Amino acid sequence: MRASKRDLEAAEERVEREREAAIARASAALHRPGSTICSHCGEPIDPKRRAALPSARTCIDCALEVKP
Repeated sequence: MRASKRDLEAAEERVEREREAAIARASAALHRPGSTICSHCGEPIDPKRRAALPSARTCIDCALEVKP
């Protein structure tokens, strides 16, 4: 079954809306206040990290930790 031009355009529009929504969610998350305590290890988050990324919820060590 071949997709019509209208079907392809509708799919492209849906993908674009989903992409814009994902960008808006990510942007909103970056503007939410973070934490002073790491949500992973419970240690204080360095003030320099919080200044660079106010939405940080983890310390730099936990953020860099590679998860299996």
